[in-house]
Amino acid sequence: MPQGPIAPSKADEAGRLAQARLPETLERLYGYLRYPAISCDPDHHDDLRRLAGKIRDDLEALGFARARLLELEGALPCVAAEYLEAGPDKPCVLIYGHLDLQPVKGEVWATPPHEPVVKEGRLYARGSGDDMGGWVGHLAAIEAWLATAGSLPCNVKLLIEGEEEIGSPNLERFMDANPDAFEADVMVLTDCDNPSPDIPGLTISLRGETRLEVTCEALLSDVHSGIWGNVAPDVSTALIKLLARLIDDDGRLALEPVEVPEAWRRTAAQMPLTPEAVRKGAHLIDGVEALPDRGRPLVEWAWRQSSVTILSTTLPTPDRRKNALRQAASATLGIRIAPGQTRAAMADLVRAALLRDPPGGVKVTVEDLPGGSDAWLYEPEGPAFKAADRAYVKGWGHPLVHVGIGGSIPFVALFARRYGHLPLILNGVLDPLSSIHGPNESMHLGLFEKAIAANVYLLDELGALDNPG
Repeated sequence: MPQGPIAPSKADEAGRLAQARLPETLERLYGYLRYPAISCDPDHHDDLRRLAGKIRDDLEALGFARARLLELEGALPCVAAEYLEAGPDKPCVLIYGHLDLQPVKGEVWATPPHEPVVKEGRLYARGSGDDMGGWVGHLAAIEAWLATAGSLPCNVKLLIEGEEEIGSPNLERFMDANPDAFEADVMVLTDCDNPSPDIPGLTISLRGETRLEVTCEALLSDVHSGIWGNVAPDVSTALIKLLARLIDDDGRLALEPVEVPEAWRRTAAQMPLTPEAVRKGAHLIDGVEALPDRGRPLVEWAWRQSSVTILSTTLPTPDRRKNALRQAASATLGIRIAPGQTRAAMADLVRAALLRDPPGGVKVTVEDLPGGSDAWLYEPEGPAFKAADRAYVKGWGHPLVHVGIGGSIPFVALFARRYGHLPLILNGVLDPLSSIHGPNESMHLGLFEKAIAANVYLLDELGALDNPG
């Protein structure tokens, strides 16, 4: 006897509704993006608090219990909410995102940074991809489940942080003060990249970061360069020569590369980070090319090798022009640390290079600066990751690809240290053209739609597990 049509599953129904409601989801996202919730600027802290209150109210209206603001003295708020109606036999999934934004002051945008604009299939606004789109895509999946099935297939907690863009300085305090807000069986952290709008990524590595300040001193005060030049040391040129020691002829950190597994390198060579992708994503000007690969995939240089950036210097600027030898000169260095390296070991290597044979005999000091984060490398094994693979094949149409991020995300290192015994699923809505932390940040709308569909199936797949770990 011929079989009739297969009845759609609850997940399929939720997925179709989430797709149909994409315009409404975007309107919700637009509303959030209009708040200039810039955490590094005290002038915008009230905007951030207003946005946090708006999100709390929306979660309560959506059907979440205990939608609330978590507040601590000296900290910007987190938004927390939970849905525990799936029952004690179902796993609990924590979904983390952040509501705060990078600043836009001094940047030249083609569109207003806090007014969402859709152009050529991308949504332009500060925070569109980092990270509003990431967690709003999960809200869309949750809303679709509740509207079609009347419930969620698993228990869910939401934690939306207000300080991620300033390094999550109080997140561990929130964890200590509100342990119940973080208790879960699986954690989904939504602030990560995809190799392209067609290929979904599961982030399994991050570079760490440490910061150093190098200072050259030689004089008790500034002196006339015409009188004392060529007979007294010039700390400005000494500093430049010292910094040049750290850079090879390609422009990379002049240290031996970290060895990575050959099997990983073969897989990484298939990633779509080509010289042309670098040109577009990094906004190279005409005549400037991506750095040579030197026999290593470009993603290896970006994800698994260390690098150095000069964050600031006290060298003279046009507004401080003076014909003088300066008393002292310094530079702040940001050093990205490859997975497998430690901050202390990297600082020792850089310090040794800077302190030997000082140019012109100047006095050189190298100080560790506060902050930074550890590198992170994760083995995504177990039922939760198999469930994520199935969800992405169903919702995205492509299996998850294991990727890294060259940046340093302190909250990930913190979650890994506190909850590393749990499955940590790192996803997001970013792609190489998202231009986060710079002008014209954007999110690919086709990617966003596929991410929502994957989120619908992820809840279903995780809810079916007896033991996600």
